[in-house]
Amino acid sequence: MTDGLLHITAPHAAVGALAITALIDKASGLVATGQRLEARALYRTWIAANDQHPLLYVAYFNCSALDNEAGDAKAAAEALQKAIALNADFMPAYINLGGILERSGAAEQAIELWRTATLRPAAITGHAVSYATTALKQIARVLSDRQLTAQAEAAVQQCLEVSPQQQDIVEQYVALRLAQCKWPVIQASERIDRKTLMRGIHPLSMAVYTDDPLLQLASSERYVRQSAAEGPHSGVSDRRKAPIDTTSRRLRVGYVSSDLRDHAVGYLMSEFFELHHKADVEVFAYYCGPESSSALTARIKSAVEHWVDIRPLNDDDAAAKIAADGIDILVDVNGHTRDARMGVFARRPAPIQVNWLGYPGSMGTPYHQYIIADDWIVPPESEIYYSEKVVRLPCYQPNDRKREVAPVPQTRREAGLPDDAFVYCCFNGAHKISRFTFERWLDILLRVPDSVLWLLDCSAETKSRLAELAERKGVAGARLIYAPKLQNARHLARYPLADLFLDTAPYGAHTTASDALWMGVPVLTLSGRSFASRVCGGLVRSAGLTDLVFTKPQDYVERAVALGKDRDAVAAYRAKLTKGRDSCTLFDTPLLVRSLEDLYRGMVKDYSEGRLPRPDLTNLSTYFEAGIGFDHEAREMLAVADYEGVYKEKLAALHLARPMRADFRLWAESDIAFAEGEHSTATSGRGGMQQPALKRKAGTR
Repeated sequence: MTDGLLHITAPHAAVGALAITALIDKASGLVATGQRLEARALYRTWIAANDQHPLLYVAYFNCSALDNEAGDAKAAAEALQKAIALNADFMPAYINLGGILERSGAAEQAIELWRTATLRPAAITGHAVSYATTALKQIARVLSDRQLTAQAEAAVQQCLEVSPQQQDIVEQYVALRLAQCKWPVIQASERIDRKTLMRGIHPLSMAVYTDDPLLQLASSERYVRQSAAEGPHSGVSDRRKAPIDTTSRRLRVGYVSSDLRDHAVGYLMSEFFELHHKADVEVFAYYCGPESSSALTARIKSAVEHWVDIRPLNDDDAAAKIAADGIDILVDVNGHTRDARMGVFARRPAPIQVNWLGYPGSMGTPYHQYIIADDWIVPPESEIYYSEKVVRLPCYQPNDRKREVAPVPQTRREAGLPDDAFVYCCFNGAHKISRFTFERWLDILLRVPDSVLWLLDCSAETKSRLAELAERKGVAGARLIYAPKLQNARHLARYPLADLFLDTAPYGAHTTASDALWMGVPVLTLSGRSFASRVCGGLVRSAGLTDLVFTKPQDYVERAVALGKDRDAVAAYRAKLTKGRDSCTLFDTPLLVRSLEDLYRGMVKDYSEGRLPRPDLTNLSTYFEAGIGFDHEAREMLAVADYEGVYKEKLAALHLARPMRADFRLWAESDIAFAEGEHSTATSGRGGMQQPALKRKAGTR
């Protein structure tokens, strides 16, 4: 088109005479050749000439899609409304029209429209069920985004009743129950059993749900294997064998993240990017998150040499762009979190690919070769819980020493806190509060009568639920006080109103812990076995408060009670934090940058010498089945002393049903021989007595 006019290849009469199938074929051909406006005009011409056609609603629906692509949302909505008026049972029109309403700001109308669609009587067909569940998913997503979690859960529950095997809906269901502190989280029903729910938990929710690093690893591997992004890909962007020559140029490092904005990860990384040694490292940021014009995003953009927005690109094109940039080391700063681009990493556009910071655990993929941690988060004996090779920084988490703090903090009275009480606080999200953690907190409050617990605000239903649980344990619900969510600078300013931060388990404070320690508030934490449960311990130790990190639940409780009755001891911790803030490892961002660049050089050396790690995913599907066999809510995994021994019992039983080959984690050749020998003895018929189950100590082979 050169004159702005739409050229239709057939005259008006000929277009009007087209059969609906011929119309669709012709329009599809135009779209395929980039002539979308011509296709739109073709539909409009046909509609005008066929106002009594029995399938007119289909033409309106297809035309609406082209209207929407052309940026004419009003025309698209009108076309969909006409389609519904012609065929009130045409579900796709409801779904698309609801989307247009939502994007226009009419979310309540969108929800009402989708609900109307789900209530339409329809023949029970695969398509009908699919459209009904799609409408319910849309309802749940919008309600969840608006923090109406109880209503969102109801929609998700209805969706599961219709079709229980939907992975994405199980993921959302579990996440919503975690967010509401609904215990037990895994609630079976007549239509869906406990193991089906366990199989559908998202890896990030699994890290919140249980301190079981083997199950977390196996869950990640399963999630990756089931992902569409994991399928076979062309080798166009595959640079696994690309040479890395840093003698003639700088090392090229790319960071892929959706969170370089007003997000916990963005706050952590802003100064980090500014301190990268540009003489040695050429820094690329590949952004894949929501549109952001925040000051933080602008700051990061100015700090990196190359900012590339890959949001409009599909995985193939994004990987091709990264490959064309010649990236040597590609760092995944999302992992299994929202808006991640796992499919990009699956295409292997960089010879070295690294998991760091965004996701607290192993990726479980064949294409992430390294995971960055520190000595506390992953001690040597815990490396079996990761598919990547573990490399370590002095402290795992970067920090921004330039973070803004509001100049005028609130007073306790302004924050709704009693002036004379001992204030325990936890500003972790409600989804991190497990039943075991909350019961420990109630025990602490019972034993320190003049204390309160200051929590981050959550839904009214969740607050009511927690208050009721507290009352049952003898703690007045009014002793749970909630802090409204504030802009970050104002949120930081109110931290010093608290006396002691109580961490959650098994998913502890990360950025939140750094914030508390920066503001001089000591943090008491309980470290388990998994990555997410040990990050806070690493941060607290790096701040110099090693004696506030515990590995046994009762020790955590006793110390919290003792400090609640010893304000002088708390004051000493606060003074130590203030004095050491500029010298401790936690806030030594230049040290972290130097150390990370050293790790990168070590990775390049490994690669150049043919020692690049190969992730070993052997037997992880069996570890997954073993892990979901535990009732993680009946007994806290963190408190299980013989964790590896308990797993071996499960693995032995599974091996007898479906033999496994040996792996480097828990299942060695000696375990195979032991399991098979035990089985043969137990079933030999001698005296009719079975041998006892495996009771060997963890770690034996």
